Amino acid sequence: MSKRLYLQETKCMFRYGLCSSCAEMNALTLLRYNASSRKRGPVKKLIAQFMKFGVVGFIAFLIDYGLLAFCTEILHINYLISATIGFTVSVVFNYLASMRYVFAHKEDMSRRREFIIFVILSVIGLIINNACLWAGVELLGWHYLIVKIGATAIVMIWNFVTRKIFLDAGE
Repeated sequence: MSKRLYLQETKCMFRYGLCSSCAEMNALTLLRYNASSRKRGPVKKLIAQFMKFGVVGFIAFLIDYGLLAFCTEILHINYLISATIGFTVSVVFNYLASMRYVFAHKEDMSRRREFIIFVILSVIGLIINNACLWAGVELLGWHYLIVKIGATAIVMIWNFVTRKIFLDAGE
C-alpha cells in the first residue's frame, strides 16, 4: 500500500493542510504505516506486487486476446498481424496501469527513459509472443487462440522479471 493511498484511507484533511486538529492522529497513522511496511518481509511484498501485476496483466490479456480474435475472425487479418495489434494496444494499457499501481517509479529515472525501457522490454515480449504463436500454429498445427494462452504465460514471466529488474524502485 502506498503512503498516499494509506493517508487517503484515513479520510483526514490534514494532508491538504486543512485540518490542524488532526495532526497528532496523522503522525500516528504515518508511524503505523511505516511500522507495518517495515514488518512486511520482502517475500510478502513481492507476492503482493505480483498479485497486482496479475490483475493488471489479466485486464491487458483480455484486451490483447479480444483484439486478436476480433481482428482475425471478424476483420480476416492474419493472426500474427492481429497478435501484434492486440499486443501493442494492451502494452499501452499495461504501461499506464503497471507504472501507477504495480511498480514504484525510480526517482533517478526520467519518465521518458522509463517509457523507452518499457517499450524495449515490450518489443522483446512481442517477439517472444509472436515466435510462440508462429511455432504453435505453423509447426505444431494448434489453433492460434489456444497457443496465445501459453504464449501469454511465457511473456508474463518475462514482463514481470524484467520490469522488476529495470523499472521498479521498490526494495
